[in-house]
Amino acid sequence: MGFDLQRRLAAEALGTGILVATVVGSGIMADRLTGDAALALLANTLPTGAILVVLITCLGPVSGAHFNPAVTLVFALRRALCPREAGAYMLAQVLGGLLGTLVAHAMFELPLLQVSATVRTGPAQWLAEGVATFGLLLTILAGLRFRGEAVPWLVGLYITAAYWFTASTSFANPAVAVARSITDTFAGIRPADLPAFILAECLGAALAFALLRWLLVERETAGAARAA
Repeated sequence: MGFDLQRRLAAEALGTGILVATVVGSGIMADRLTGDAALALLANTLPTGAILVVLITCLGPVSGAHFNPAVTLVFALRRALCPREAGAYMLAQVLGGLLGTLVAHAMFELPLLQVSATVRTGPAQWLAEGVATFGLLLTILAGLRFRGEAVPWLVGLYITAAYWFTASTSFANPAVAVARSITDTFAGIRPADLPAFILAECLGAALAFALLRWLLVERETAGAARAA
């Protein structure tokens, strides 16, 4: 990458913060404007997908636009980041996400410090988070392999869809999950439910990495590897 680590970390924190501010802020706005749960979810979904396109396009050239410790984990497994860089990325993402929640609260004149009471737990929710994160990493890795320029749109569209086909509404991001635990609003998650969510997300990401390592090897390359 052409940018030093300090600038990449700033981009990761900024991008994750804006992403979380969008998720939490649009959830608050939706909850205030409608009592229809489906319409509120739709109002939360569209801004999230849209901001991902913007953020990945604008900040991707700086840091790679992970904004997600599960994505950073996979890039570390691919040896695109050393362990020190990966750890710094994850810390920047978590801190940026927490700040994004506080900014959303401030914009809507809510108490800055909150603890979510929204229960999100159980095998179906954990499976949904694993599936959501698996699909996200499949989208990113396959998109980079075949249509790198389309990745911002692919990720935005995937998350827009995953809000609706997963029981958990597709957090698919440990930093976002942590940030959503400090908002007692539409987007919240109870802190006690975080460990299982984060574990499911990391397992989904690791499974996608393992599968795509095999799936994306073309015949000639695979044959050469066997011959060697």
